[in-house]
Amino acid sequence: MNVELIKSRTSNYIMKKFCILLSCLYSSFAFSQANQEAALFAKSIQANDLKAIVYDLTSDEFEGRETGKLGQKKTAEYLQEKFKSFGIPPVIKGMSYLQTFHLYEEYPGEVNIQINNKNYQFLKDFYCFNNFSDLHIEFNSIVFAGYGINDPEADYNDYKNLDVKGKVVIVLEDEPISKSGISRITGTFELSQWSQRRNIKSLEAKKQGALALIQVSRNIENDLKYLKHYLESPKTTLVDNEEKKGFPTFYISKEIANELFINHNPKSSYEAVKDLFRKKKNLKGYELNNSQGKISVKRERINITGENVLAYIEGTDLKDELIVITAHYDHLGKHDGKIYYGADDNGSGTAAIIEIAEAFMIAKKAGFAPRRSILIMPVSGEEKGLLGSQYYTDNPIFPLENTVCNLNIDMIGRMDKDHKNDPNYVYIIGSDKLSSELHAANENNNSAFTNIKLDYRYNVENEPNQLYYRSDHYNFAKNNIPCIFYFTGLHEDYHQPSDTPDKLHYEKMETITRLIFYTAWDIANRDKRLVVDSNKK
Repeated sequence: MNVELIKSRTSNYIMKKFCILLSCLYSSFAFSQANQEAALFAKSIQANDLKAIVYDLTSDEFEGRETGKLGQKKTAEYLQEKFKSFGIPPVIKGMSYLQTFHLYEEYPGEVNIQINNKNYQFLKDFYCFNNFSDLHIEFNSIVFAGYGINDPEADYNDYKNLDVKGKVVIVLEDEPISKSGISRITGTFELSQWSQRRNIKSLEAKKQGALALIQVSRNIENDLKYLKHYLESPKTTLVDNEEKKGFPTFYISKEIANELFINHNPKSSYEAVKDLFRKKKNLKGYELNNSQGKISVKRERINITGENVLAYIEGTDLKDELIVITAHYDHLGKHDGKIYYGADDNGSGTAAIIEIAEAFMIAKKAGFAPRRSILIMPVSGEEKGLLGSQYYTDNPIFPLENTVCNLNIDMIGRMDKDHKNDPNYVYIIGSDKLSSELHAANENNNSAFTNIKLDYRYNVENEPNQLYYRSDHYNFAKNNIPCIFYFTGLHEDYHQPSDTPDKLHYEKMETITRLIFYTAWDIANRDKRLVVDSNKK
């Protein structure tokens, strides 16, 4: 899509919309109250406008908007032209809206495991994620550490009196569960985080000083079928944050595990060991002798860049304080000749923050600038691991201590299977984890204006999908900044080329976007900044 055409068309449209709302404002006699002002300017957020933007973002020209690729660069240019047409000035030195960050992509390369002179095949006998760099390990034994669990609350520690420093560790999959289905960690039928979070055992092994972790897969064939795309895809890392890379973890088949245990003790199979550790609590692990071998990983690396786009709307008397509104504009790109359009993920959220930026600028031009400043920030690198938002919080343009909250929008265009016939909902994630006032502000504005069902099912502790940790707001939460993640659920087109703009519910998007605008308006214009009175980050 021609950017100059977008610029001309958008500028004319903005002026028309501005004049209409301005005439409404001055024909009214009662717009002194903040909620009435918000209601007026929220009207500029329209379903048809959201639809037009999403169709722009999913055009073939942008090629799926993959970070580092030409389509993402073109999208960043499109976003700049949008903000420029609203009258939002650039804030970066050199008159740019862009915050550029440097990345490198590491491809799987060569990954080998050899035990007792037998070579095992990557993506058949074992797999590992592409989240750690080159390594070469030679070992004379492997330490068996039960389930690899250390949970003080459950009085369960597989590492107790076990020295694993500088050694390769092997652990069982999942967690110990009785024949009646009771977890020995939770004491209930509910599984603990040790089964729900993939990386938790790796983090514990690293904490214990292990060199690498081998975890037995419950079903390696199913794992490979589901994860093959991710395992073969490059891992993208911020150049400045290599030390934050993952811990070397390898997932092996039960057949390999059985060979290891039989080599150690011919009378003790893998299943027998697992059954014993399942039945009895806090058994002590041991070294598996006769397990000599080596593990080697050699990656392939290329350098790329990503860009965050910053639209800064300066406030008035409280302008040094800031509300950041984010949505990632990147997606999966083009692969095997197919474009992954990413209409819902996250053309929907990107369209929403563009409309919110426009609404705030219309208000400012009408003499109703927000008291606190607003930073509208479409970020890239989300699909690579929340990297754009991480870069911003590591290298903030505006001080994090002055950042009041983050409102993050990711996938608000579809209905999930639980709401097929009810578009009037939105999932709210994280609103109460750091600030009760932020949670109350969102609920109060919903009651006053939008009356949409606020669904908190993904906000509970130990939620299996762990969505609180999977979008850009989390980088703000890690810095003690209150946040809300607005989301409408997963669907069959998630991360597929079939995530197309014709499937979005734009009227629903309008309501959700207006709710976010109302909440931002409220927080921007209140006398006191939000309190941080909780710590569940």
